[in-house]
Amino acid sequence: MIDVSIVIVSWNVRELLIACIDSIISSPIAINTPSDDSPIVEIIVVDSASEDDTVAMLQRDYPQVLVFAQSENIGFTRGNNLGFEQARGRYLFMLNPDTEIIGDAIPQMINYLDNNPTVGFVGPHTLNTDRTTQSTRRRFMTKTLAFFESTWLQPYAPKSLLANYYMNEQADDAVLNVDWVQGSAIMVRRSIYEQVGGLDTSFVMFFEEQDWCKRIKTQGWDATYLGTAYVIHHGGKSTDQIGAQKHIWFQKSKLRYSHKHHGVMFASVLRIFLLLNYIMQIIIEGLKGLLGSKRELRRERIMTYWQIVRSGLKSA
Repeated sequence: MIDVSIVIVSWNVRELLIACIDSIISSPIAINTPSDDSPIVEIIVVDSASEDDTVAMLQRDYPQVLVFAQSENIGFTRGNNLGFEQARGRYLFMLNPDTEIIGDAIPQMINYLDNNPTVGFVGPHTLNTDRTTQSTRRRFMTKTLAFFESTWLQPYAPKSLLANYYMNEQADDAVLNVDWVQGSAIMVRRSIYEQVGGLDTSFVMFFEEQDWCKRIKTQGWDATYLGTAYVIHHGGKSTDQIGAQKHIWFQKSKLRYSHKHHGVMFASVLRIFLLLNYIMQIIIEGLKGLLGSKRELRRERIMTYWQIVRSGLKSA
């Protein structure tokens, strides 16, 4: 019996993946076969056509890892779903390749789910590279928040609105009831995956975990942020490779989520607002450039924002 299947989708982050796997192996767990009272874990890596020798490295140095090498970049959601299909564990642990497990985080999450049968999924206390706390616990995005989050208006949003969304008034090492947790590290019951399905593949990246968690909670399951279990997340190393496309996918995913959970009319209004928001940013950056302020930076930003506007932000 496998206790946990750890599913990692990797794309051109070879060195970070090595650190991630080494941190798992160093944890108080057993890989594939029983050992003392340690939980039994299998590691599944879905590689999306990496060009940095990832697959050969895994086959050579980590024979205990199950590797599913793809001929093309299949994306985060499809990659994880493929891993879930192959998993044998009673829990599924979706883990980013740019993370590192600290100490007994994996046994802690297993024990918590074992002892709390109404909790469907759990997320750990996530740290940045410099060991400061990374904000990963959330309430669901409301209609009002959608107009502020990740736009130039976010600094002007009502403080209570942001505090509720980010849950930043709670202690970082607390055990909290949440709506969803960041997809860099989520442990979910296998029975829930069988009940609600995997990630919605219409989300290429971003918002897929919020949508998944919402579907799970809609079925009556609780969710927990486990502040005593620690994971490091170096953050954004795969998405840093795609430039402006990252912003396009983020906003398209926001619109997809809004369409799915708030209705087509709201999503249409939000799309127009976001496009106008980027047009306004182009004008502002252009004026700053004309005034001689960091012209190269202004030019790069204008090019990025223009690509977003040209995309039309039409969600699936």
